[in-house]
Amino acid sequence: MSEILQMTYQAAGPSQAQAEVLTFDSLRRRNRGRTQRGDFYVLAVVRAGHGSAVLDFRTHALAERTVVLIGPGVVHRWTDIAELTGDIVLFVPTAPQPSARHPLSGAATAASWTAPAPSWRLVTAAVEHLRLETEHENRAPSGTEIPSLLLSALLARLSPLPADQEAGSTVFQRFRTSVERHFQTHHEVRYYASALGYSPRTLSRAAHAATGRSAKSHINERLLLEAKRLLAHDRLTATRCAERLGFTDASNFSAFFLRETGQRPGAWQATQP
Repeated sequence: MSEILQMTYQAAGPSQAQAEVLTFDSLRRRNRGRTQRGDFYVLAVVRAGHGSAVLDFRTHALAERTVVLIGPGVVHRWTDIAELTGDIVLFVPTAPQPSARHPLSGAATAASWTAPAPSWRLVTAAVEHLRLETEHENRAPSGTEIPSLLLSALLARLSPLPADQEAGSTVFQRFRTSVERHFQTHHEVRYYASALGYSPRTLSRAAHAATGRSAKSHINERLLLEAKRLLAHDRLTATRCAERLGFTDASNFSAFFLRETGQRPGAWQATQP
C-alpha cells in the first residue's frame, strides 16, 4: 500500500503571495517519488528532458514544451523526472484573477499537453516574471495583486487550457460545477436539472455537445474516478466506498463499479500497488 503525502499550501517567500515558482531540481529534493495529493494547483512547464508522471491512474509522458496541470485533490506521482528541467508553479484556487479562474473550476483537473512552439518563449517569460515577483524581498505581505495578475497572464499564455476545450455552453459549465460539488450525494441527472433550472434533456444535450457523452455518463465518470481514488489510495472497502459516495449499500456500489470497469471493486483494488 502506497502512502499518500497530503499537502496543504503554505505561502512561501517574502511576498506571501498565494503562488510560488519552483524548479524541477527543487521538486526532486522535496518529492522523492512519493504519491501525493494537495489542496492547491500544480502547473509544471517542462523546458527540456524526458520523463513521466502518473495523474489519477494515467501515465503522462513529459518532454520539452510539455505542460502539466494538476488540480486540488488529484492524486499524482512524479515517476521519472531525473532528466527534466523546467518550472513548477504552485497556486491556490483563488490566486488567479476571477476571469482566469473559470477554466480551472468545476472539474477534477489532471491533464498534460504540448504548448505551441510559437508561444513557448512567451510562456517561459511569463513564468520568469512570476518567479521574480514572488521572490521580491521588498514586497509587503499584503501585496499580492501583481503575482495574481502575472499568474493570470501565464494561464492566458497557455490558453486554451484542457478545461477550456471541454467548456461547452454555460449550461454545461454550470452542470459540471454542480456535479463536482454534489456527486457524492446525488447521482441522477434529474437532481441537477431541477437544481439548475433546466430540463434533463437540456443538460444531456449540453453535455453531449461539450464532451460527446451524456450527462449521466459525466456523473458516472466522476463517481468512478473518486471510487478508484478511495480504493487504490485510501484502501477503503467496498462498504466504506458505498457510504462515502452515496450508494444505498455495498452491493449497489459493486454493481456500479463492475458495470463501469468490468471488475468488482475488491478485484480491481488488488491490482493496485
